[in-house]
Amino acid sequence: MTAIIDTPLSELDPSVQRRFQTGEHFAVFDRLRAEAPVYLHEKTQYGPYWSITRYKDIIEAEANPKVFSSDAAYGGIWIKDQPKDTIRKSFMTADPPEHDVQRKVVNPIVSPMNLHRMEEEIRDIVNLVLDSLPLEEEFDWVSHVSVEVTGRVLCKLMDFPVEERLDLSNWSDIVNTDVDAGTEITDEYVKLEKLRPMILRFRQLFSERAAMPPQNDLISMLAHAQETLNMEPQQFVGMIVLLMVGGNDTTRNSITGGLDALNKFPEEYAKLRANPKLIETMVPEIIRWVTPVAHMRRTALEDIEFKGQQIKKGDKVVLWYCSGNRDEEVIDDPYRFRIDRPNPRQHVSFGFGIHRCLGNRMAELQLRVLWEEILNRGWVIETVGDPIRRFSNFVVGIDSLKAVIHPGR
Repeated sequence: MTAIIDTPLSELDPSVQRRFQTGEHFAVFDRLRAEAPVYLHEKTQYGPYWSITRYKDIIEAEANPKVFSSDAAYGGIWIKDQPKDTIRKSFMTADPPEHDVQRKVVNPIVSPMNLHRMEEEIRDIVNLVLDSLPLEEEFDWVSHVSVEVTGRVLCKLMDFPVEERLDLSNWSDIVNTDVDAGTEITDEYVKLEKLRPMILRFRQLFSERAAMPPQNDLISMLAHAQETLNMEPQQFVGMIVLLMVGGNDTTRNSITGGLDALNKFPEEYAKLRANPKLIETMVPEIIRWVTPVAHMRRTALEDIEFKGQQIKKGDKVVLWYCSGNRDEEVIDDPYRFRIDRPNPRQHVSFGFGIHRCLGNRMAELQLRVLWEEILNRGWVIETVGDPIRRFSNFVVGIDSLKAVIHPGR
């Protein structure tokens, strides 16, 4: 930590992945918010880029997509530049009007009516998963709960075979594997090849749905909408990956990160057990605390003066959500996990503006139902040791967290 404090800003690269595994990245962003909230890093592993680290500045940039573009044509949403022929195109990596047209196709899946309809289905899934857990015996919360709940819910949303649900989780892991993590996935072409079974499976399902009458699932919606029924290959992959990862990985890490936070702040866990109604404010606080997506990249489409800095056309701009969610100017005592926090939805975990996460209410619904059912059982869930965090500066992933369920405490 001393090295972070003493290192000149010109030599400090906030994207270093190992810091996200240890939590040291917060010290980097504390310095940037205090000393240089809009800063051009000249020397980094990804070449030059601007960091925007304050909550209000992130919101302002997000609200200006005409200048700060997400379009795949300019680099998309990833801090690391990717070969053009591997970029996954979707409404997440598109600007208006293309963004608006494509997003509208799948909007019905998260309509208030559909969320209300799905709540009991999600509750059935949660109880099925909880019924399968051992009591007073150590197990991995990630594989037994976080992966199972989100995978089964995603199968419902896509009408994907539930017996193949682990494929969705494995494919999401491949998508979010950092090519610098020392795994067998060494570049984007290797990643694309490993995703070949996913592409073939979803093409099969897409063709089947196209031949059937329209149904209320994500694949059918894509197969029957004029805007998406004839997607070119990169766009098809991009849309499937967006819906799969958006419906899986981020919620999964919030489920795990929430349990970790409650155990690190036992006074908050006691408060929750004494007053289960606090679930309503705890859920968005979990999502702020975890910030499952650490950043989004934008590209400047024109020269602009932003907060006294001269950002040039073509510059890479990184919006650090994980920093905005620890901004003490906006969030009181941000390094405290507080389940009764006033205005708990005052966070940037879901982004802002046109790219605000489509599935934000679905994610909150899964977390709420899960904790309602845990508290209904009178369980206290104790974590064992620290979580094993993913080598990534994009998805704040937890790959393993050991836990023990104590019934009736």
